[in-house]
Amino acid sequence: MEKSGPHVVVNDLTMAYGSFLIQKDLNFTIKRGDIFIIMGGSGCGKSTLLRHLVGLKEPAKGEVLYEGLNFWDADYEEQGRIKRHFGVLFQSGALWSSMTVAENVTLPLSEYTDLSSGDIKELVSLKLALVGLAGFEDYYPSEISGGMQKRAGLARAMALDPDILFFDEPSAGLDPVSAQLLDELIIVLRDSLGATIVVVTHELASIFAIGNNSVFLDPETKTMIAEGDPNKLLAESKDPRVQKFLTRGKA
Repeated sequence: MEKSGPHVVVNDLTMAYGSFLIQKDLNFTIKRGDIFIIMGGSGCGKSTLLRHLVGLKEPAKGEVLYEGLNFWDADYEEQGRIKRHFGVLFQSGALWSSMTVAENVTLPLSEYTDLSSGDIKELVSLKLALVGLAGFEDYYPSEISGGMQKRAGLARAMALDPDILFFDEPSAGLDPVSAQLLDELIIVLRDSLGATIVVVTHELASIFAIGNNSVFLDPETKTMIAEGDPNKLLAESKDPRVQKFLTRGKA
């Protein structure tokens, strides 16, 4: 499949917790190689949408298609095969505090591959080098900075060479310089690995720096009110809600 083709297609998606509606009538396409931004105001359901996309929560209605296959119609074994093509960086980094950085990255390789310990060690060193953490293999999460913890989490998310990387608020808790470095790393990884990247974020600097496609969730109408390149939405959208969100903090 060509890089520009559909990688993920969401059709008529409704998200709810019991009778409490989160979002409805979501329809969008994530193309291969996109850095796709899920954005919107607080409480609009950004992280909940991510949970639907990674297979952690079943939709109340609608479809999530991966390369044409409806994830929620697939059997358990097929769902597992699809999820092995995912890498997820959680907001907190979610590293095991009792494991070194290298052991954290080793875990998925030991669990899901038949590689030898020597091959796994080489791969772990490579993944850590890709995120700028060569030499930090034997450090524990508490011994490195917040930005380094995020990069270590990213190395673990990349361990199995996923086709899609999902990031939940990757810049949360980082200072502006560390956040910018992480944004730059995301672009480099997309370009070098050819992965599709889906990012939940409300950070305008990140949205405009890395995003080439997006969906905007509105908490009031409980549906999407815009989609496309964030920079084009800033320049062309006539919706005051979209403009208000994208021009926050500007004079």
